[in-house]
Amino acid sequence: MCNLLLFSFKILSLSLTLGILTLMYTCVSLSGFILLSTLHFLVLNVCFLCQTLHLGSSACVCNALLPGDNENECAQLPGWPSGFRTSGNLIITREIDVAKNQSFWFINKKSTTQKVVEEQVAALNIQVSNLCQFLPQDKVGEFAKLSKIELLEATEKSIGPPEMHRYHCELKNFREKEKQLETSCKEKTEYLEKMIQRNERYKQDVERFYERKRHLDLIEMLEAKRPWVEYENVRQEYEEVKLARDQVKDEVRKLKEGQIPMTRRIEEIEMQRHNLESQIKVKATDIKETSQKCKQKQDVIERKDKHIEELQQALIVKQNEEHDRQRRISNTRKMIEDLQNELKSTENCVNLQPQIDAITIDLRRVQDEKELCESETIDKHKERETLEKEKKSVNDQIIQFDNLMNQKEDKLRQRYRDTYDAVLWLRNNRDKFKQRVYEPIMLTINMKDNRNAKYIENHIPANDLRAFVFESQEDMEVFLKEVRDNKKLRVNAVIAPKSSYADRAPSRSLNELKQYGFFSYLRELFDAPAPVMSYLCNQYHIHEVPVGTERTRERIERVIQETRLKQMYTAEEKYVVKTSFYSNKVISSNTSLKVAQFLTVTVDLEQRRHLEEHLKEINRKLRAVESGLIALRETNKHLEHKDNELRQKKKELLERKTKKRQLEQKISSKLGSLKLMEQDTCNLEEEERKASTKIKEINVQKAKLVTELTNLIKSCTSLHIQKVNLILQNTTVISEKNKLESDYMAISSQLRLTEQRFIELDENRQRLLQKCKELMKRARQVCNLSAEQTVPQEYQTQVPTIPNGHNSSPPMAFQDLPNTLDEIDALLTEERSRASCFTGLNPTVVEEYTKREEEIEQLTQELKIKKVELDKYRENISQVKERWLNPLKELVEKINEKFSNFFSSMQCAGEVDLHTENEEDYDKYGIRIRVKFRSSTQLHELTPHHQSGGERSVSTMLYLMALQELNRCPFRVVDEINQGMDPINERRVFEMVVNTACKENTSQYFFITPKLLQNLPYSEKMTVLFVYNGPHMLEPNRWNLKAFQRRRRRITFTQPSQ
Repeated sequence: MCNLLLFSFKILSLSLTLGILTLMYTCVSLSGFILLSTLHFLVLNVCFLCQTLHLGSSACVCNALLPGDNENECAQLPGWPSGFRTSGNLIITREIDVAKNQSFWFINKKSTTQKVVEEQVAALNIQVSNLCQFLPQDKVGEFAKLSKIELLEATEKSIGPPEMHRYHCELKNFREKEKQLETSCKEKTEYLEKMIQRNERYKQDVERFYERKRHLDLIEMLEAKRPWVEYENVRQEYEEVKLARDQVKDEVRKLKEGQIPMTRRIEEIEMQRHNLESQIKVKATDIKETSQKCKQKQDVIERKDKHIEELQQALIVKQNEEHDRQRRISNTRKMIEDLQNELKSTENCVNLQPQIDAITIDLRRVQDEKELCESETIDKHKERETLEKEKKSVNDQIIQFDNLMNQKEDKLRQRYRDTYDAVLWLRNNRDKFKQRVYEPIMLTINMKDNRNAKYIENHIPANDLRAFVFESQEDMEVFLKEVRDNKKLRVNAVIAPKSSYADRAPSRSLNELKQYGFFSYLRELFDAPAPVMSYLCNQYHIHEVPVGTERTRERIERVIQETRLKQMYTAEEKYVVKTSFYSNKVISSNTSLKVAQFLTVTVDLEQRRHLEEHLKEINRKLRAVESGLIALRETNKHLEHKDNELRQKKKELLERKTKKRQLEQKISSKLGSLKLMEQDTCNLEEEERKASTKIKEINVQKAKLVTELTNLIKSCTSLHIQKVNLILQNTTVISEKNKLESDYMAISSQLRLTEQRFIELDENRQRLLQKCKELMKRARQVCNLSAEQTVPQEYQTQVPTIPNGHNSSPPMAFQDLPNTLDEIDALLTEERSRASCFTGLNPTVVEEYTKREEEIEQLTQELKIKKVELDKYRENISQVKERWLNPLKELVEKINEKFSNFFSSMQCAGEVDLHTENEEDYDKYGIRIRVKFRSSTQLHELTPHHQSGGERSVSTMLYLMALQELNRCPFRVVDEINQGMDPINERRVFEMVVNTACKENTSQYFFITPKLLQNLPYSEKMTVLFVYNGPHMLEPNRWNLKAFQRRRRRITFTQPSQ
């Protein structure tokens, strides 16, 4: 029996001598009794069967006809294996009317409907829409696109028992029903819970309704009792006020009676005080007159003393004048004697004129030297003035440079005021530090070109630009303690490295980097003190960071790869290059440069240094000129001294020449003065006697005045004592009066307060009386009692007496309630608050509550029924699941075993498994195919995207072959599945198809292909059929199959002899 029917469609250019037609179809059939004469009819039957079951994409039935077919042609499918049908072959005929676009169906030549045909086909387990049975060429891609769920259904329909797919559908339906029932139960449960909760809330509302009523009743009772309690409180208060008013009235009377004796005593003391004050005034007048007389006497005594002193002083003056005259006479006589002796000893004058002339010549020579020295001095002064002007000009230029530095300081002061204040402090306290301290780096740095300032400011952080640089840790601690801790200034400070980094050479020469557009390192762009430069080199590696131009930015990728620089600058950007610690990849980042703010002010230090050297030279010249001036002054001083000596000598010679005449004149003058002094004489004894007499007379007068003054003083003292006694008496009287007045004022004040209190109490009594009447009236109104009505005796607790004479009492029902206003108000507030909490209540609450209770009972019964139904469905699911899932797992395991073996034979790997995410979601079960065609990859799920077209074709064919032995359908059709395969896979697949399809007890296999490889293996159980068609095909009426067979036999028989 032939199991494989192979149709081959090939377009060939064969020689006409071979008698082979242009288009051939090859077919291998299950039935070994199919004749070549029926080949075309069989192909038509297969094709029309596919069209019948909607495998084609044509919408019009006439499109299903092959080219050359006529209207009303029919397609028959005979030859079903007897194993599938006991009553013989089933022949299905379809007649197509092209003109009317209609189809007519026949089963065993009996007219029928398409529905009956479909039922008969389904009974034979023919599933043309199942890609596991019918796989046309245009559906290969769709097979790969099949979802796992669709593939499971196709496999169940194709090879599973008839009930497997039915069980699966039942499970899905049961599961859907179960979900619906679960949802329904859940919804009803939730609704029931809500109803119960709502009823619970309503239950509380009902209870609250009655609770609110109880609170309102209690509030009504409290409001009725409150006026009576309020009245009783006011009445008691009225009695208390009345009693207090009477007591205060008695106090007022007693105070008024106590004031009368005090008033009389105060009047008596006031009269006594007036008498004492009059006496004190009289005594004060007498004391004043006596004191005036004492003063007059003292003035006279003082004048007498002064007169005595004048007399004594005049006598002393005359004595001194006489002593002075005697001394001058003695001195004049001695001078005359000395002059006479000198005159006697004076030699006769010799000829001194030659000496005087010589000295005159020397004087002239000295004068000439002095004039020459003064001329040189004037020249030196002019030279000094010139140098000073030049020095001033140089200083002005240096000041201009300093002004540029001041601009830096102004920027520092505006931006960082604390740092600027710290700079001023440092300049005034440098003596506190052992080593040199450098001002903030932004002040010590000097850019050689201010256009490069942006590189420095972008490289060095602002915190370090405003940092002070120290050479000693101890100095830095002193500075920070003083500035940060004491002055509370926010400043930064750093320490320069102990070993200098300022002159350290870069790791790469600049000449190597010039090819990339670099023109300098950062260190060469500015000047700074060595410690500052050392710190910047150590901290920011400015000697390793090059600066480039726009040319550098254009070739930045090459620069990064070749130079391996960590940081670099281009014209307007900063680049930072890092190497990843994990991947060792080079990562670069760039940022735009910010505009410079602080270092744009540039000072030409070289020019400033030249100016300072020029200034030093000027100072040196000034010192030389000053030295010359000092030498000239010394020379001039020496000449002046010499001139003075010569003049002195000349003067002495001239004096010697006139000395005798001068001495004689002096002696004559002194003798005249002596004669005048001797004539002016004075009698001192007479003068002393006269002065003594006058002094005695004055002393007698003075003694008399002293006696009178003593008497006056005694009288004045006596008057003072009398006055003091009077003052003491007056003070005692005043003190007593003040005490009495104070007591009187205290009693008066107490009286006024008592009277005021009496008035207030009386007014309060009247007010309380009126209030009692009002409260009694209101209390009766609350209890609905008239003014004449009496409360029954059984409801009375007490009969208080009220001011208006009415008798009343609160009801006995009030006995259980509080008896104070505070307690009643507190209880009222509490009850009102509780009552106010019961909002939204109405009498219909109880009715709604009862109605809802009935609904809850009804829902509970319905929910029980639903749960019973749900348990029944779950039991059915469990039973059907056991019948479906276990056979399915065994079936998938068999498919997987064969599928894996097929792939292993191709040196590839593949597996098939039953896949689901949730065992309860039966509509989500599916068959997952995973394959791999290379040893270096992992198993991947078969999808339209991951594998190539050839790989999908191979996987599809191997899966279909894995189903072959398990298949229970009568035949399987595969159309041009080998189109996308490479030759190797195509040969392997063909061999597997032959080996699998030619086994015993397998379904008939139709394999349609337009081409086959050479030297393929063929089995005796294969039938190869060639279907001829093409533009050069013979007309049907000229087709003679027997003639073709005879011709073929002749060719076959003649080939061995050739």
